[in-house]
Amino acid sequence: MADQKTFAINAYCKINLHLHVCERRDDGFHDIESVFQLVSVYDRLSVSIGGNQGSCEVVSPDMPLPPVNTITRAVDAFRKACGFSGGVTVTVEKKIPAGAGLGGGSSDAAAVLVALDRLTGSGVGLQGLRLISAEIGSDVPFFLSSPAALVSGRGEKIRPIRARSDVYGVLVWPAIECSTPRAFALLDDFGIQDAAVAFDTLERAYHDPVCDWPYYNSFTVPVSAEYPLIGTLLAEIGNCGAQYTAISGSGSACYGLFSDPDLAEDAFRSLSTHWKWCEKFVLLAHCPMQ
Repeated sequence: MADQKTFAINAYCKINLHLHVCERRDDGFHDIESVFQLVSVYDRLSVSIGGNQGSCEVVSPDMPLPPVNTITRAVDAFRKACGFSGGVTVTVEKKIPAGAGLGGGSSDAAAVLVALDRLTGSGVGLQGLRLISAEIGSDVPFFLSSPAALVSGRGEKIRPIRARSDVYGVLVWPAIECSTPRAFALLDDFGIQDAAVAFDTLERAYHDPVCDWPYYNSFTVPVSAEYPLIGTLLAEIGNCGAQYTAISGSGSACYGLFSDPDLAEDAFRSLSTHWKWCEKFVLLAHCPMQ
């Protein structure tokens, strides 16, 4: 339509360089202590306003989405906060798989908020968008904050750290959808095995050689026991020369990090021959949504 305005934006995913899950609280939830990092794998969103008042259409040809999803929740939260009632259409070129621990849905939601702010001239600013984003999900504010951060609580406490971009990676999704509730249930059955690492230590270590990191992921052992293919994949990535291997979030995506881009390229060539979803990436040193 002639009165329709469109804004295109990339929604980058994150990996967890470190993820310690704390003991279950009395309310049944867990706090986490984690190092979040934006990487260069992204969904491409095109957000348009115009058309029927109050409408919201999400077009995702690459991956079916449920009627209520993080994108529709982002639109609803923006409408509530800013009083916007125009029609919204969001088209998603989906590259980040669901159920992979990469925060694709949260990043999409953050991208929609940025796009709507630009299209409507709401003037709420980045801090205002962060407040709105917290209503959508605990991970969403990170994607509006910093390319690297120490994250705690249920994900809502964010402490930015100076990001680095001298690390290269290969990300592989083994086509296993490991839901977050299921992963936490497996962890509860297994029990918390890892001792927490002090936040100051986590921050200092971030700039050390990757091979010296004290990082780990509390989900690795219980989730790999439930889905042995994940353990097989982590071992294969390590055999390609990765200096650090881990699952992201509660799984099931796995990654390897390299200080040498040529080694990362060789690993990608090897892994992509028999893993259908395999992507090269670099650590992002800036937040593209700011």
